[in-house]
Order: sequence, then C-alpha cells, then structure tokens
Amino acid sequence: MYGFIVNKASGNGKGQRTWKKVEYELQIRNTPYLVRFTSGSGHATTIVKELLTEGVKTIIAVGGDGTINEVANGLVNHRVPLGIIPAGSGNDFARCLNIPMHYEKALHRIFENKQKKVDLLHLGQRHCLTVTGIGFDGKIAKTVNEAIYKNWFNQFGFGGLSYVLSMLEVLKDYRPTNIQITVDGKELFFSGVWLVAVANSPNYGGGIRICPEASYDDGLLNICVVHGMSKWQLLRLFPKAYKGKHVVMEQHVTLLTGKDVYVQSDTPVLVQGDGEPIMESPVRLQIKKGALSVV
Repeated sequence: MYGFIVNKASGNGKGQRTWKKVEYELQIRNTPYLVRFTSGSGHATTIVKELLTEGVKTIIAVGGDGTINEVANGLVNHRVPLGIIPAGSGNDFARCLNIPMHYEKALHRIFENKQKKVDLLHLGQRHCLTVTGIGFDGKIAKTVNEAIYKNWFNQFGFGGLSYVLSMLEVLKDYRPTNIQITVDGKELFFSGVWLVAVANSPNYGGGIRICPEASYDDGLLNICVVHGMSKWQLLRLFPKAYKGKHVVMEQHVTLLTGKDVYVQSDTPVLVQGDGEPIMESPVRLQIKKGALSVV
C-alpha cells in the first residue's frame, strides 16, 4: 500500500494536475494506494502520522520543496521511506537526488524501491533537506512566498524567476550585518555579511549552486558566507552562483565545513529552510547522518 500526500496548490496548481496523471497510472496498474490532500502549512506532517497507522510501505509527496520538507519531517528516523513526485516551482531536493521531473518516470523510480539514506539539517524542532539561508536570502524567501507574481511565473513554468525578482526587490533596502559563526567549537567573525547558507545539498532557489561541494550523504554541512561587498558587487556575483562560479571570489565568499554550526548576528535576521521562512537568528544547525530513507 502506497500513501500519497498531495499539495494541490503547489506550483500554482501543478500539484493537482500532476496528481490527476499519477492517479490514472495507479488505477490502470491496479496499484493499492491511499491519498490525502494538504490544507495548509504543516498539515503534511500531520498526515504522515495518520498514514503511518494505516500500514503504508512508502509515503510519497506530490508537491514542491516545502511539501517534501513537511513530509520528510514526519518520516525522520522511520523505516517507511519517502518517495517524491516533483510538482513545485524549484524542486531543488528532487534535482539533487536526480529524481526525474516527469511524473511517470518519478513514479517508476518509486516502484523500483531502491532505498538510500540521506542526511538532514537539524534546526531545533524541525529538519531541512537542502539549504538553510540566513540573512539576505531568508528575506528573499519571505518575499517570494508573499509575492503575487510567484503564481504568475509558476503558471508559465518560470518559477525560478520569482526568486530573481524578489532578490532585486529585497536588495533595494537590505542592509548587511556583522555575524559570529561557531563551527564545531571554532568561532569566526565576519563583517558586512549579506548571507550565510548552510547546505546539505548544492542547490536552492530554483538551481542556485550556493555550495557546489555539498552532498546529502557525506555527514557534513557546507557553509557559504557572502560578506564585505557592495550591492553592485552582489548583483554581479549573483548570476555566477547558478553555476557555482561565485566561490572563486575568495575575498568576499568564504566556504567552511562542519557538523555543528551556530550563527549569531548583531541584529536578528530571517532564517529560511527549503524555501520556507522559519525563524530569526540566532540559530543552531546540526547534521543528522542518514536520518531519512528515500526511494
């Protein structure tokens, strides 16, 4: 028995359209399944707990990174694996795992049931799959999620442009701050910090390779600190990040690795995880090795 958790609203309705196609495939295959639909923030995690009592052998998220994050949070340290059928605007975690963007190929991969263990970022009461962004991109995530144009771009298949437009909007008024980062007990200080990205996988924001060397199964956090640059320098840096070429600017981009990270800032800044605003700094992040099974 497969359990499906569907966010019909993800990708401006792509979740619902994708589910209709998946449902048809399940029916012609005579595959037993249960389906539940999310009705708001956090609901997917609650649904996971319900499905686990129904004896399902795999729980599949149909949606974007936010939906997948909520399902994963309900499955942490459970034997029941997570399946993914991408139906969001960015789909960064699916891309990281080389999960096909086409629903039928993604479904076939789930049926093969080749499980792998993946690491998770732990932030106190919740986990993150891809990247936790602190500062500038925390504010961008909030702006993207509140933007009217996000749905418009998603409708035409250009979800990544929502991030670009929101970045330009936030850039007008955002002010960098001073930050202290403690990595595995070692304290480091940075001035004029735009953002700190703590990564379990290379991509976020619809394909930005913020930490190109990050891996979801190496037991390490990869950290990128962008600091000491003007707005115009940041604008020139931004396009390079889509290919991970920003890392060569060593004067303004510092890369670190560790297992336990604590970030404090002179003034509280927004923190996002998997594209969803979570909290404000300070924040502690730890890697949880092999905490989730994925098919």
